[in-house]
Amino acid sequence: MKKRIAKAERQEQLQEFLLENPFATDEDLAQKFCCSIQTIRLDRLELGIPEVRERMKRVAENNYAKVKSVIDTEIIGELIELELGNKATSILEITPEMVAEKSKVCRGHHIFSQANMLAVALIDAEVVLTGSARVRYRRPVYLNEKLIATAILARQRSNKHLVKVVSKVGAEEVFVGKFIVVSR
Repeated sequence: MKKRIAKAERQEQLQEFLLENPFATDEDLAQKFCCSIQTIRLDRLELGIPEVRERMKRVAENNYAKVKSVIDTEIIGELIELELGNKATSILEITPEMVAEKSKVCRGHHIFSQANMLAVALIDAEVVLTGSARVRYRRPVYLNEKLIATAILARQRSNKHLVKVVSKVGAEEVFVGKFIVVSR
């Protein structure tokens, strides 16, 4: 068990940690710094650090401004990371409208749409279209799960781009897609 650290030192470490991990929850932070959730909330308030939802929103807004190929409302989920021509990440929380009523399993087109739009958003061009996609669903995704999709540009030849998208719930891979997208 870690020993408790002084308030000033904890707050300094908290700020540094959140620069690298902006999506850490208060619960995660309390566990990392061996203190109560209330202590973390007080530290954040004192330091002017917003809660995790607001931090996610700010990061997403900055990333949406970089995208050329689609408008922000076309992206499925929250765009939390974007390095045009390299890597992009989004988070999609599965809501009741996305699942089959009886089984509470997310319909596949929502999972595909998140991955496809992320692959398109990754390309630094005004017009980007999906040429083809090879996808594999590894396991069902359920109501209230958070789907984290990461797109990586694997290869580029001229105006054709091979983008691999891996979607996970926690550490478990639930979807893999290889998209060939064409830019103009």
